[in-house]
Amino acid sequence: MTDLLTSIQAALGLPHTPIPFTSSGALPSAFAVTDLACASIGAAGQAVSQLLQRQTGRLPSLEVDRRLASFWFATSIRPVGWSVPPLWDPVAGDYATKDGWIRLHTNAPHHRTAAESVLGACADRAAMASQVAKWAKTDLEHAVVEAGGCAAEMRTWAQWQAHPQGIAVNAEPLIQFTANASQNTKAWQGSVARPLAGIKVLDLTRVLAGPTASRFLAGLGADVLRIDPPTWNEPGVVPEVTLGKRCARLDLHDKADRAVFESLLKDADILLHGYRADALERLGYGVTERQALAPGLIDVCLNAYGWSGPWQNRRGFDSLVQMSSGIAEAGQQWKKADKPTPLPVQALDHATGYLMAAAAITLLGSGGSARLSLARTAKLLIEHGAGTDEALRAEDENDQGLLVEQTPWGPAHRLHVPLKITGTPVQWTLPASELGSHRAQWW
Repeated sequence: MTDLLTSIQAALGLPHTPIPFTSSGALPSAFAVTDLACASIGAAGQAVSQLLQRQTGRLPSLEVDRRLASFWFATSIRPVGWSVPPLWDPVAGDYATKDGWIRLHTNAPHHRTAAESVLGACADRAAMASQVAKWAKTDLEHAVVEAGGCAAEMRTWAQWQAHPQGIAVNAEPLIQFTANASQNTKAWQGSVARPLAGIKVLDLTRVLAGPTASRFLAGLGADVLRIDPPTWNEPGVVPEVTLGKRCARLDLHDKADRAVFESLLKDADILLHGYRADALERLGYGVTERQALAPGLIDVCLNAYGWSGPWQNRRGFDSLVQMSSGIAEAGQQWKKADKPTPLPVQALDHATGYLMAAAAITLLGSGGSARLSLARTAKLLIEHGAGTDEALRAEDENDQGLLVEQTPWGPAHRLHVPLKITGTPVQWTLPASELGSHRAQWW
């Protein structure tokens, strides 16, 4: 057993000081998901308090609410009179193979197309299940990945530890920091109330982990500009994760759009990206090019399966990493179920997002880069062991803020923020917005 908060503080270079976790209970899981939620959110808050101590000489106190942290690891938005679209494509999910289980991730149209190029066109889950049942799990995982899709067979933790990728990621640090020869020396423009005011964050991330990081930074006053490709959409999570941001579109294969992107990057203080390890390199924006365009840039990135080993460039998502790393199999044993049992929330995404935000904040003033991965966060959670089985008190209206967020889809409330920093409210000035609804410019 390791203490999650202590492990995260050590990874971030933060003092090993306790953070009060208020309220009681936990999400039902084979693992300590609520502890991970509190520790990652608390560490992000501690990074803020350390920044404020450096700038003002005073160290604010912190606390994290266990119930609210658990709820935010699922969803924070509460629509009034409308509903967020479904998170999952109709055929995404777990399927029985000839010799075990596999998960197919088909939320993006091109990922579904890739799966169907292997399995044949499938109108619904029943059709997909009949096709998957003809395959051995390892063969199907390989075939779908080779076709450009996303799949993961269910492995045990012991099998993952013996797998070449499991061995590789187990040897990586939770957060891999690299110093930058060009120090980030921008003068602090913030205040206790808005400590990240004046900080420009260029956000190239998708779905949950990276967008969770940039949402947190926006809640502390950072100016966040999210850039998506022309046709990308993720309707099931956009209302959740675009809070506080401006969202624009650029085609990095287009010469004019590349010029716009480069001008944005030159002015950015923090770059967040979640592409596969080789993706920006192939676009001509590798580490060397990024640092040449923006000396002193704070560069924080994540991927699914880690930054070394045979799968470092593999497409992946939280639910797939849970299958690969043994989490879903351990959940099945814990629940005595007849199928894979994932975590009750996409905790690897959310936790890694808060760790990305904490890493970015700790690099303010010094510059440098940080690399994180969902698979390395999974190792942290698995090795912590089981959590409490005390149930959380059910959500009620008192958990929601009074402010009405006027989104493009309709009015909504947000749950109260689980993190309290004395004198520094985490709050957002912009409502959630559609992807591509703003121009690709800072102001």
